[in-house]
Amino acid sequence: MAKRKSAAFETKLTEAEEDLISRMRQGYQLETDLLGGGLVLRSKDDEVIRPALANRNTVKALQERGLIQSGKGRDPLTTSWRLNKKAKI
Repeated sequence: MAKRKSAAFETKLTEAEEDLISRMRQGYQLETDLLGGGLVLRSKDDEVIRPALANRNTVKALQERGLIQSGKGRDPLTTSWRLNKKAKI
């Protein structure tokens, strides 16, 4: 009789998702506008990087997987994202 694999499996991240997560681990903060577009990675020194591969669907996928959480941004029209500490990345 063949053994069944367990239902628990790790989902693979895309290149854009891996890039965002690694930058956030390095201390960058992900910011978007209220609609989820206009992605910006901001460092503590206010250095701004615009990720070329990521878009609003990338952020939505990371949120749905529970890897990031939304928070208050610097500006009322900005959403700030942070890594979810409970998530296993």
